[in-house]
Amino acid sequence: MKPCMEIYQLMKGFSEKWFIAGGWAIDLHIGNETRLHSDIEIAIFRKDQLTLKTYLQGWAFKKVVHGEFQTWENEYLKLPIHEIHAQLNNWELEVLLNEMCWGKWLFRRDSRIFLPINEVYNYSKTGIPYLNPFVVLLFKLKNTRQKDHQDFINVKPFLAYEEKKWLKEAILVHAPTHQWLGYLDN
Repeated sequence: MKPCMEIYQLMKGFSEKWFIAGGWAIDLHIGNETRLHSDIEIAIFRKDQLTLKTYLQGWAFKKVVHGEFQTWENEYLKLPIHEIHAQLNNWELEVLLNEMCWGKWLFRRDSRIFLPINEVYNYSKTGIPYLNPFVVLLFKLKNTRQKDHQDFINVKPFLAYEEKKWLKEAILVHAPTHQWLGYLDN
C-alpha cells in the first residue's frame, strides 16, 4: 500500500476533497493489496481542477481528449474531458474529474445515477481517503477487463447490503445486461 501512502503524503496539504480511485481504492477498502497495480489514480471534483494545478505547481500536465494526450494550459476543463495526467520527475499521477451538483456526486456517464457527497468516499485505517468501492465498480462497467472482474469478486464480500443494492440499481439503470447483476443477488 506504499503508493497510496506516498500519494497521501503528496496530497495532504491540498485544501479540497480528493480520493484514491480505481483498483487501489478497492484494496484500501479491503485492507490489503489484492493484485498488482500498474498505476495510481486519484479523483477530485471538477470544480477543484485549477486548485489542484496550482497545488502541484511545477508539474507538467496533460489532458486526455478523445483518447489522446494534449498539453493542458490553464483552461477550465469541461465534459467530456475527465482525465488529467500530471508528471514531475519519476512521479506520474492520473487525476479523474468527478461531477457534483447541489451537494450530490453525479455519475458523469449517466446523470440519473447520483449519491450524496459524503457517501462517495471513505477513509482507510491510516486516514487515506478513497472512493467507495461500489462507486469504483460503477466506472468499471464500461469495457470490463479481467482485473476489473477480479476487483469486483475481491471486494463484493466487503460491501454492505445497502452498497450492493445501490450498485445493482445503478447497473440496472446504466448497463442492464452487465454480468455483475447476477452476482449481486447473493
